[in-house]
Amino acid sequence: MAARDTSSTAAPLRLAQRAWRELNKDSARAIALADQALARAGGDAAAEGWARIVRGHHLLYFATPPESRTELALAKGCFERAGDRAGWILCGALEARALWREGQFRAAIAHVLPLRDEGMGVLRNEQRGVLLNTIAGCYSAQGDSEQAFAYMYQAMRDAPPVRGHGLDVVLHCNLAHELLQLGDYHEALRHVDQGIERCSTLNNPRLLSVLRINRIICLTELDRAPEALPDVERVRDHPADASGRGAIASHFETLAIAALRAGEVAMGDELIARAESRAVRVPIPDEHVELAIARAMRAQAVGDPASGIAALALAAPYVVDAGAEGLSPRTHCMYYRVASELHEQAGDNAQALALLRRAQQLHERRAQLSSRARYQAASLQTELLQMQHKLAENDAQRRATEKSHAELASINRELSARIEQVQSLERALREQATRDELTGLFNRRHLNEILPALWAASQRERMPLAAVIIDLDHFKSVNDHHGHLAGDLLLARFGKLLAADTRKSDIVCRYGGEEFCLLMPRTDAVTARRKAQALLERWQAAEFKFDDTMLRGLSFSAGVADTKRAQESATQLLRVADDELLSAKRLGRARVLMAESV
Repeated sequence: MAARDTSSTAAPLRLAQRAWRELNKDSARAIALADQALARAGGDAAAEGWARIVRGHHLLYFATPPESRTELALAKGCFERAGDRAGWILCGALEARALWREGQFRAAIAHVLPLRDEGMGVLRNEQRGVLLNTIAGCYSAQGDSEQAFAYMYQAMRDAPPVRGHGLDVVLHCNLAHELLQLGDYHEALRHVDQGIERCSTLNNPRLLSVLRINRIICLTELDRAPEALPDVERVRDHPADASGRGAIASHFETLAIAALRAGEVAMGDELIARAESRAVRVPIPDEHVELAIARAMRAQAVGDPASGIAALALAAPYVVDAGAEGLSPRTHCMYYRVASELHEQAGDNAQALALLRRAQQLHERRAQLSSRARYQAASLQTELLQMQHKLAENDAQRRATEKSHAELASINRELSARIEQVQSLERALREQATRDELTGLFNRRHLNEILPALWAASQRERMPLAAVIIDLDHFKSVNDHHGHLAGDLLLARFGKLLAADTRKSDIVCRYGGEEFCLLMPRTDAVTARRKAQALLERWQAAEFKFDDTMLRGLSFSAGVADTKRAQESATQLLRVADDELLSAKRLGRARVLMAESV
């Protein structure tokens, strides 16, 4: 027998609180229940408060932030009259979210942080998760990924699938967004896919739309834009109302960039036009800069670099030296990358190179930000410390009273098991944080961490330190003709060759894309060049079969430097090696060049 719908007879407060729990699971049902509860509330201040907070949340995505804040202010007054601190705190959190969506990032964090301590004591489960997730979003908007990740992972522990009422899907979406900003696209894609899988149990078209937008960004940044086109079409065709993606942050400019990267100029034109005609526009730097980038890419696609450069100039006020407040690292980096491409297309190679170097500097800053964040490890360490303190307290209580011995022993066993689990996760995270998943080599983050120490040892011991930067020649053509799977297999094989042909003291890293970096302590540039040349010969002799095609005669270009040729800093060492790599590519590739002695 089917379950009976009791919404027509439920008490107003129970109906309104059910509406709150349905917000992420079934957005249409949530607002319908809230309207029913409001109509029946009468003089029940608590029921009216919970109904209005659901309406305020709904308006935040399907109307405008000022309309949402008006409804939330009414809800807050109801909660004050009812003495409901949980509802009052949640109103404050959503007010902060409205401020943030209006571009008032500092006001948002100043509004929500004073609620944190009381909220941690008053709120439970997904309610606490809503507060923590809002704090995380405010920190994210200010570029503080370390704090953002810490709060998001704490929210995820408070709102797991079994009792999170769909908030766990929101958190997967937000974690993916933050990972995108740090350039960790593979891990972001994992969270997106988890969120989309969980969305199959919900009825929340807007949340599914945002997850798909994050997947579009991931695939575009991974040079797989054609794979993103089905999602682009789905998001584009979602209605801009409560049955679809909503009126706020439609991201047509993001969709346009993906379409243009995939070579779909007509689709890019349509999406740019939609972005320009949006009725609701808020002062979010990312939206303005991405729209300028989309216009510039459109001009680039039709061979009009001058118009593209002019389009980017309109976004210059948002792209100051350190990035405007609220401008994401990903968008900031993309701005300079596209600007470099346009100047190269226009024949201004000097300016193109300067802009490319600026993009590289921003990419390095993102890597450093990612390293500082240590997001999940830091979160787990915090949890571990708290549990260790709790374990010590429980042990003292156990000694003080025999009556609670059995209960405390059970708690201690559970805590000890959890501590062991967290420690195991920490060990795995430390390894994961410094390894490139595809090649098994160290990643750029590890290079940035280890290079200063190697440089210092070289100076202290008066022994040379050599750096070799390698770029696989014509790698893009492998992806274009044989697919990205073939490209990934080729990168993995080259990584294996590098790892097998180095000493234990050497540091081998995937530098980014098809670039690799080899650090060789106690080795001068001449020796390092000889080693790189031998490696080049082995790579040229190798054969690789993909489907029915045999690849032969592969090559790479490399630049070599050592601390005798770059004496100022570790950064100069990499820069000199990179300059030699660029020279090798300009001279026809398939060669190893070494910096001259100073």
